[in-house]
Amino acid sequence: MQRAGSEHAKSAGPSAARSRVPRNVRMMGLVSLLTDASSEMVYPVLPLFLANVLGAPVAAIGIIESLAEAAASFMRIASGWYSDHLGRRKPLIALGYALSNLAKPVLALTATWPAVLALRLTDRLGKGVRTAPRDALISESASEAERGRSFGVHRALDTLGAAIGPLVAWAILTLSPEAYRTVFLISAIPGTLAIVVVLAFVRDTGTRTASGRSPRPSFRGFGRPLVAFTAISGVFALANSSDAMLILRAQDLGAAPALIPLMYVVFNLVGALLSGPFGARSDRIGRRRLITFGFFGYALVYLGFSLARGAISPWWLFALYGIPYAATEGMTRAYVCDLAGSERRGTVLGAYTFVLGFAALPSSTIAGILWDTVSHSTPFLLSATLMGSCALALLVSGRWLDRQRAESCGSEPAGTLEADTIA
Repeated sequence: MQRAGSEHAKSAGPSAARSRVPRNVRMMGLVSLLTDASSEMVYPVLPLFLANVLGAPVAAIGIIESLAEAAASFMRIASGWYSDHLGRRKPLIALGYALSNLAKPVLALTATWPAVLALRLTDRLGKGVRTAPRDALISESASEAERGRSFGVHRALDTLGAAIGPLVAWAILTLSPEAYRTVFLISAIPGTLAIVVVLAFVRDTGTRTASGRSPRPSFRGFGRPLVAFTAISGVFALANSSDAMLILRAQDLGAAPALIPLMYVVFNLVGALLSGPFGARSDRIGRRRLITFGFFGYALVYLGFSLARGAISPWWLFALYGIPYAATEGMTRAYVCDLAGSERRGTVLGAYTFVLGFAALPSSTIAGILWDTVSHSTPFLLSATLMGSCALALLVSGRWLDRQRAESCGSEPAGTLEADTIA
């Protein structure tokens, strides 16, 4: 496998590769920590702001989240392809972080939920611009044998930032329960620092194709294992409605709005603690097994939100939610990189997340409509059923996926340690 970037020259031996996380991974982890401190300062209070201050119905909140997440994923396919074509990752990464981090503080000026929708779209478009090039940069900055560890370390730092943000929001809302707009303004501080770190400390990777052109974005380069995994992931994305629904469910069960950011802190701390170890373990036992475990975990947590009673239940459920999150969030991308090989990595990551975005488009909208028209527990029961089905599909197809992946790479048959590490 050809490696891009100067990082690899410093990690020629196996012991060197294991002793240090590559510089780019550390820097991108710091960027994600700062950005998530900004984003997650806003995110757990935004549904409460929409419902309690602007009077938006839950169906409208679902529409906002569906359109926002879909916009992010639709942008990823173009951004991933263009980063391959350009042969550079950093310009698109910087642009994406700038869009997101400049949009969030402007929420303090909004007076209607359609205005919030416009800013959420801008924020998520920024996420769409940066995600595929960022993931490709992380993948290119580490060897295949250390890819899971690198994605896990990045996810751990990202999730640590996601714990800091809600903690700040909780402190502000404890002092002033209606100070949602103050939270939005303060989110600009870590967001600005994140942009500075990208521009000053991240080193570009990526190599332009010999012809100077990259194929148009398409799914033609997807082998059968990648097509199968993408299809399963698409159904899972349909089931995985926005966390805004979990936040509203916590309030529905009797939790005080000012305490809900603390629940999000607990969730993110669990995720931060487990992401690194899960990533390293995926390098040993295989990413597919860890993702299957995570999908089953998601199903159990959503079932818990459906059946929960009382204000204490969300605390336990948010803590448990961090376990499957850590097992899947970075690992699905690492697994896609494994299945895609070294060519057109940004394009393949973009196409994969495009499918997730297409599935996410109706996800939160359906959940919001079910909340308003059937019952508050129904959206979570439906999600749990679909998530469990995805986990079962990945479990049943496991041997076939391993065998197909091994054959396409010309590696050892599934069942050996090497094949398990790849698959």
